[in-house]
Amino acid sequence: MKRILPVLALFAPLGLAQQGVMQLSLKRAVDIALTPEGSARVALAEQSIRVSETHVSQARAAFFPNLDGSVQERSQTVNLHTFGFNFQFPIPGFSIPAVVGPFSIFDARASTQLTVLDFTTIRKYQASRTGLQAAKADLDVTKDQVSEQVARAYLASLRQDAALDTARANVELSVALERLAQSQKDAGTGTGIEVTRAQVQLANDRQRLTVAENDRRRAVMQLLRAMGLNLDMDVQLSDKLSYQAVDTAKVEALLETARKGRSDLKAQEQHQQTARMNYSAMEAERLPSVSAFGDYGTIGNEIVGAHPTHTIGVQLKVPLFDGGRRASRRQESLVQVREEEIRTRDLGLQVELDVRLALDSLHSADSQVQTAGQGLTLAQSELEQAQRRYQAGVTNSLEVTDAQTRLDRARSNQIDALYSYNLARLELATATGAIQEYVQK
Repeated sequence: MKRILPVLALFAPLGLAQQGVMQLSLKRAVDIALTPEGSARVALAEQSIRVSETHVSQARAAFFPNLDGSVQERSQTVNLHTFGFNFQFPIPGFSIPAVVGPFSIFDARASTQLTVLDFTTIRKYQASRTGLQAAKADLDVTKDQVSEQVARAYLASLRQDAALDTARANVELSVALERLAQSQKDAGTGTGIEVTRAQVQLANDRQRLTVAENDRRRAVMQLLRAMGLNLDMDVQLSDKLSYQAVDTAKVEALLETARKGRSDLKAQEQHQQTARMNYSAMEAERLPSVSAFGDYGTIGNEIVGAHPTHTIGVQLKVPLFDGGRRASRRQESLVQVREEEIRTRDLGLQVELDVRLALDSLHSADSQVQTAGQGLTLAQSELEQAQRRYQAGVTNSLEVTDAQTRLDRARSNQIDALYSYNLARLELATATGAIQEYVQK
């Protein structure tokens, strides 16, 4: 329940609380999943952005001076022989001791160091900023993936809703036909086997209804899991499986739309740019760097009487030889660049494949919907004619049962066709990078 409360406000326009049943549309389901309290994948992607922001802060800190302060007081003795002093005087009674001290030293000092010019630091900062953009692009990818996952689960739930309605309609029809068979028998125009046949059909339909109810509960739980909500909620879906004709552009236009709109392709381009910036930073390690340093403080044998001293300087550092470590890092960074280029090229091919497959699936599903609609109309007409013939005594109940079976199959075919068509629309929206537009509509 604690994960539901932060998102209850999203349901205000739909009237959430109707005897404890949550009214849920596809748009609302996706909106809930994309909240911080929804899908864990979205929450983790947002945390990755926070980590990338800290990387930028760390890289930017290299442009600011390091300032340290210290205060020390120590008592010290020095062995002059250690420093090469070995005084020998021929004067009797006069000598310089080898160990000097103990004496006290007080030193209070502030020191600073500043990088004046270092191309490696500059490149690393630029790479961290590019990495932050890549993390934000990854968040968009995650949102699109979660939206697709929720949409698929929602469509599956709609399919089970339709299957449940069909199962209930079949039970109602079987009840009516069982009554008709009983009345025909009571009137002397029917037989006991016809009543038994109708009762068997009714028992089978009731069993299918039980299976449909269980399948519907499973589908709803999968939907709630994708949304990141508790699994014990009662959900009523406000949408239905329907057919809406879609005007599809040519393949070339869809491919161009996909290359501009696919979030995963944009994110991969950002990762490739980050790898290039990291390689540039490794290349800059061979260049000289300039830094400034200085310190200021007081030093003496005690606090009273200490004298101020300072040090100011500029350092030019030129890399000469490090045993090949820099060259190895550059080679490793270059390999990473090549890997990202391969991934980008492969993803481009995958985008084209996704678009073409989704477009073919949409055309095929559209044809299935038309055929299933015609089959359902014919099956309904057949059942009506069989019922009239049975009531008139022209035929027996076997013809009605056969027509009823074909109507059940036609209803299932229509559900499957509508589900395939809506799923193909979703896949095309995902392939072209328009999943958010699909969800909002």
